[in-house]
Amino acid sequence: MPLFRLSKKLDFPPAWLARSDGLLCVGGDLSPERLLLAYENGIFPWFSEKEPFLWWSPDPRLVLFPKDINISKSLNKKIRKNHFTITIDNAFEQTIVSCASPRKNKHEGTWLVNEMIGSYIALHNMGYAHSIETWRNDKLVGGLYGVCLGGSFFGESMFSFESDASKIALVALANHLKNQNFDLIDCQVTTNHLLNMGATEISRNSFLDIIHQSIKRKNIKSTWNPNISLNVI
Repeated sequence: MPLFRLSKKLDFPPAWLARSDGLLCVGGDLSPERLLLAYENGIFPWFSEKEPFLWWSPDPRLVLFPKDINISKSLNKKIRKNHFTITIDNAFEQTIVSCASPRKNKHEGTWLVNEMIGSYIALHNMGYAHSIETWRNDKLVGGLYGVCLGGSFFGESMFSFESDASKIALVALANHLKNQNFDLIDCQVTTNHLLNMGATEISRNSFLDIIHQSIKRKNIKSTWNPNISLNVI
């Protein structure tokens, strides 16, 4: 398959034209409007600091259906000790910066460059991007963030400053979205960590079919209420 180059025009080639490694196109910008259009079409950005903007749509696609979240015995034991507090959208900027910090602290490259962080903060201010935060004694120790469209949550990144803190955030998110009748959490690419937590691979076509129906659902702002704490049990 050819590799497409984006212009200033706000559009994307069809996701099914992606290369075998999932890479679809290069270029464009990171405006909130382009990012939203990408998610609507099963595409996401992923690149390193010295690379151009790269846009992907892998096949298969890793997803987590909220009802399928798997909690190991050791994780369940840690959750039941009740040492953590889980919140929504209480510290979005701190969460996304923390997602980039482990690799930056090791002087490694990260796809969460400053321009990317700024774009997702803009999406958060617009009501599309959300964070789940894990706290211990008022200290942020883990979390994740992503983009919500209709009944789909497009997960982007997660971090842990304490063992299992990001897993606990994912469990809380899955339970919360299950109660809200969400269709899926997009995990993008396959990792053993996410497979062990209940994620599964589906074909790109199946993924596109699901999200094209799912994003038609009305975004319910009360789903993301920063005044509530999430239950992970």
